[in-house]
Amino acid sequence: MTSILLKDIVDEFESQIDDPEEKFITTGVSWEQYEKLLDQLGDSLRYRVTYLEGILEIMSPSRRHERSKSVIGSLLEAYFQERRIQYFPLGSTTLSKEEKKGGTEPDESYCIGTDKEIPDLAVEVVVTSGGIDKLAVYKKLGVREVWFWQNDRFSVYCLRGNEYEKIPASELLPNLDLELLSQYVTRTDTLESILEFRAQIRQNK
Repeated sequence: MTSILLKDIVDEFESQIDDPEEKFITTGVSWEQYEKLLDQLGDSLRYRVTYLEGILEIMSPSRRHERSKSVIGSLLEAYFQERRIQYFPLGSTTLSKEEKKGGTEPDESYCIGTDKEIPDLAVEVVVTSGGIDKLAVYKKLGVREVWFWQNDRFSVYCLRGNEYEKIPASELLPNLDLELLSQYVTRTDTLESILEFRAQIRQNK
């Protein structure tokens, strides 16, 4: 696939966008082509790119998607700070392993305790279903926990050996009440939400 064809992928994707959030998937893409596309897109915040064994997905996040991911990140960082938990935010940094033929850009991601090449926690906001199986990608990358935010609630998956297991609460952050966190994610006043969440954390210490 030449650089012209890589540009064609983006052009075709943009021509298909009717909804504020849309996904474009193509197959038969080599690792070199995937890396070339990442280079061409640079640090653009307009797209999220995922690759799994020759399948390429480009997603253009909606305003609702970006708001949810930013609020979740702000609340999580408030929790880390109030609990004095050492954390290293990686945001949507591209995570990839050529030998595993997998790569993705999480909505939010964190190393906890110590800085690492691959984060301990990845957060995915799901507005539109379908597309590449993100857990299959994260399994290749070795991310310990993956949280999905969908329908105003969190689903948590923990890597056990070579498979993810759905668990009721985070093992990385066992004292974090995810139901409480969910309530603050959905509030419309972001500032008050974060301030009240901080107060709740202090009260529950």
